[in-house]
Amino acid sequence: MPELPEVETVMRGLAASLQGRRITAARLARGDLRWAVPDGFVQAIVGARVDAFRRRGKYMFMQLDRDISVLIHLGMSGRMTIDRDPLPHQHLTLTTDQGGVVGFVDPRRFGALDLVATAAEDSHRLILGLGPEPLLPDFTARVLGAALAGKATPIKSALLDQSIIAGLGNIYVSEALFRAKISPFRLAGTLTPAEIRNLVKAIRATLTEAIAAGGSSLRDYVQPSGELGYFQHAWKVYGRTGQPCERCPGPPHCTGIERATQANRSTFWCRRTQA
Repeated sequence: MPELPEVETVMRGLAASLQGRRITAARLARGDLRWAVPDGFVQAIVGARVDAFRRRGKYMFMQLDRDISVLIHLGMSGRMTIDRDPLPHQHLTLTTDQGGVVGFVDPRRFGALDLVATAAEDSHRLILGLGPEPLLPDFTARVLGAALAGKATPIKSALLDQSIIAGLGNIYVSEALFRAKISPFRLAGTLTPAEIRNLVKAIRATLTEAIAAGGSSLRDYVQPSGELGYFQHAWKVYGRTGQPCERCPGPPHCTGIERATQANRSTFWCRRTQA
């Protein structure tokens, strides 16, 4: 599933194409995505001007001048296209007053489209329980420390909990824990204040670098322009089982990056440098 950097990259691409433009036509090929698209969806957006975009966690809001927003969730295989010929499984197509065309493609239909009053975005059922945004100033070591206090779950599982921190997924949690030199198996409540400060810095740095690289292209994800993201080339541990750890001197001191299954997901880490 696209994580925060991929969703942020997609949102920026959409903003560059749609912001300030008026939607002159909308075609909804099918309304049975992960949840039913609301009745009147097309009528609500045709003729509206796109005022702004906002990301919350792994969700995007396209804010219209009618005080309503379109919630967009890419799900497992969703992607957005800009000025391209229609693709198979293109469920929504938008045309603007400048002739631009934007498509929402989702082969597996785990994505979602919805309408919500712009003033009530944070009250939407998919948004209501989300934790703080990791790239905003209110995500601090104090906030994260309070959320982790007393938790007897592994730190990796805790960071994947969207109520603790919004937008992180398997790739970026693994990468951030490596940078912070924290084992994914450590119990969340045992982290020291210094470790939590380092973890906050590592999360911010990992996400910032990933956004600058256009996200990570894994399976279905590409940018709206059709370009791949490039952050997968900077992965330190994710998907690198058996490869050397950049911090270690190599055998016999270190056998390289290891992989384990943790909460039904792949975990990658360096046993020697992540305590």
